[in-house]
Amino acid sequence: MLRLSLNMTGRDWRAGQLRFLLIALIVAVAALSAVGFFVDRLRSGLNRDAHQLLGADLVISADQPVNPAWRAEAQRRGLLLADTVTFPSMAQAGEGEQSLSQLASIKAVSPGYPLRGKLKITTNITEASDAVGKPTDQVPAPGTLWVDAAILSTLNAKLGDTLKLGDKAFTVTQLIASEPDRGASFLNFAPRVMLPLSDLPATALVQDGSRVSYRLLLSAPPARAGEIASFQGWVEQQISTQNIKGVRVESLESGSPQMQSTLERADRFLSLVGLLSAMLAAVAVAMAARRFMLRHLDACAMLRCLGLTQNQVTAMYVLEFLIVGLVGSVIGVVVGFGGHLVLLELLGKLVQGDLPPVSILPALQGVATGMLLLLGFALPPILQLRNVPHNRVIRREQASPQPLALATYGMGIAVFVLLLLWQAGDLKLALLTAVGFLGGFAVFGLAGWLGIRSLRSLRGLVNHQGWRFAVTSLQRRPGATVIQVVSLALGLMALLLLTVVRGDLMHAWRDATPPDAPNRFIINILPEQKEPLAARLAKVGVAEAPLYPMIRGRLVAVNDKTITEDTYQDDRAKRLADREFNLSTMAQMQQENQLVAGQWFANSPGAPAEASVEEGIAKTLGLKLGDSLRFDIAGETVEAKVTSLRKLEWGSMRVNFFVIINPDAMKDTPQTWITAFHLPAAQAGLGNALLRDYPNLTVVDVGGVLKQIQAVLDQVVTAVEFLFAFTLASGLLVLYAALMGSQDERTREAGLLRALGATRRQLAQAQLIEFSLVGALAGLLAASGAAAMGWALATYQFKFAWSFAPGVWVFGLLAGALCAIAGGWLGLRNVLKHPPLQTLREG
Repeated sequence: MLRLSLNMTGRDWRAGQLRFLLIALIVAVAALSAVGFFVDRLRSGLNRDAHQLLGADLVISADQPVNPAWRAEAQRRGLLLADTVTFPSMAQAGEGEQSLSQLASIKAVSPGYPLRGKLKITTNITEASDAVGKPTDQVPAPGTLWVDAAILSTLNAKLGDTLKLGDKAFTVTQLIASEPDRGASFLNFAPRVMLPLSDLPATALVQDGSRVSYRLLLSAPPARAGEIASFQGWVEQQISTQNIKGVRVESLESGSPQMQSTLERADRFLSLVGLLSAMLAAVAVAMAARRFMLRHLDACAMLRCLGLTQNQVTAMYVLEFLIVGLVGSVIGVVVGFGGHLVLLELLGKLVQGDLPPVSILPALQGVATGMLLLLGFALPPILQLRNVPHNRVIRREQASPQPLALATYGMGIAVFVLLLLWQAGDLKLALLTAVGFLGGFAVFGLAGWLGIRSLRSLRGLVNHQGWRFAVTSLQRRPGATVIQVVSLALGLMALLLLTVVRGDLMHAWRDATPPDAPNRFIINILPEQKEPLAARLAKVGVAEAPLYPMIRGRLVAVNDKTITEDTYQDDRAKRLADREFNLSTMAQMQQENQLVAGQWFANSPGAPAEASVEEGIAKTLGLKLGDSLRFDIAGETVEAKVTSLRKLEWGSMRVNFFVIINPDAMKDTPQTWITAFHLPAAQAGLGNALLRDYPNLTVVDVGGVLKQIQAVLDQVVTAVEFLFAFTLASGLLVLYAALMGSQDERTREAGLLRALGATRRQLAQAQLIEFSLVGALAGLLAASGAAAMGWALATYQFKFAWSFAPGVWVFGLLAGALCAIAGGWLGLRNVLKHPPLQTLREG
């Protein structure tokens, strides 16, 4: 039987019966394998460096210096300790008018850092950019800095030059090539500046209200390996018993999952994009298998007459499809491997350059996916072949499908859902995706069917023989026509969404931010610097730079109920409740804010504390009017009643606060000040001048950061567009399959019409009109779907006004018509070349 199957496979391949099925499998497997290889390498890199993610066995992270009693307990247990202090601030190079500044991520480290892994340093900028350096056990010497290479180019500095942090000048001696506990983050806009912890006080950068992260790193020598778990339990008990806020205990188990979660979300998103290609390719596989079945009915009848049983026929074709599936899957895996290399290139510096080599797992998954697709969507037609009657050789009759053959279509749907579940990794997400895809398929199918029905009344609209032939042909094969429309519409919709509509989204996003929106933020303004700074800004022509107090406070209770780790279940609510808020106080509400409930406080002398809360955070934390909020502000307790809810205009880029409390209640709290203003390009040097005179300030150039974010998003979108090229290819494959499925019928029709007097030119014109109508309808549906998704993204995700661009429909109509014409020409170019006499004889 194996020999017979091999012979039949070779015969069918030479006859061209299997080539399209092979191509459909290759596209499906390649789309999924490209994502699989890409994510597998990222995950392998994360697992490889798991022991270095924290730079220690255990890390205690806090917003305030770690409790000295905890440090003493760790030393008593024989653990090794190291400290880091991290915060954003400005690094300054040069003197006088020539000085430049750059926002940096400042990290002060103690001797012994890191306790796990190695810092890598170098003096070569190219090596530093490529994360190549010499491992070291040292930290920067007093008076020196180690920096990322990027900051030197920004500040026009070099090794040996002097950088100023706050009140102290340092000499740059090394470039940081690799930092073990920097994490598996894709992005890090602020370059690192590392200094010895002993020099931090001399900079005077850490003030009351500064946002600083203190980290105590701990590790155990081999002889005391069990002490880490014991000490972790002791610290967690202290935190729970004393209800301490703002302290997090991170281990490889508790710290790594956050990074793993980020990777898993990216994995799911990219996998679902690849899966869309696989789903369309699955339709192509099913249609190709059905055409294979229809063209082998006579051969099966002859084999049955020659003595083959039903089981032998089934086994022969199953083996043939398994051979094709294995070959197609292997080729698809090879193409997917090349695709993942393109993904890595498109994402550029967003991913680490020293990822581990690929593993065999994505290749095995790709092959398994191809075989599942083939068996799930090709088995039903094969089972119909086993029921071909002997007398078909004479009577040309075909028995109706048996219940078992029909039941296998349910298996195909089950395989479809199984693939979704496998790729998404989440039952709810998989089911929603399946329902969404099938629902979109149904909506496009209904619209296509209605469009075909409406053509009936237009048949006599144009007095042209080719037009009438085209409309009649579409009416004769409504099912095949609808499949052609739906398949092309789905592929085009994905492409339109990631090209034309994406451009409209970006344009609308830019319009949501006014041209004169603030592009500079200044934070950490001390109270005594408030008036001189305001005068300085007014002197250089900054018309509007309101200063607002900023107060660090932690929400510790709501309605006298102490907030614990079990108070909130939502992840965002937990993070908000666990961190310190940036509170503010002002007598008048900001113009960009809008009251949606309650009344603004009167702030009369001696009045109780009142709070105005942003409506979004109120919803997240379950706050409402009348609730009592208790904040811990630098050891002082302030309790305020929620008297109003506000809606903020985040797109204005102005200073906004989640919680504002009336000034009389906050007059004794420690405060720094913040301002935001628009700085014209001609005054770009103002930030450097301010930093020279006020070293403690942090000046943030938001325009530069937004440009960096946009550049990163463009890279990511480009990579996703690359994946959607597989989707478009799958849509074209389905269109081609639909056309090929009707090729035999079209050949007979063309032969009959030519015998009745139609010319090849008339039939060619009819085909051109038919494909143009199909493609135009698919393009309009795709544009409508892409526009609807763009509106949903703008309204519910990005929160800005959306305007429909007519260009989407024009582009969709033209693209759909061109794709349909191209696919139709590829699939049916030989139909009109078939001699009419031969067609009639074969019929």
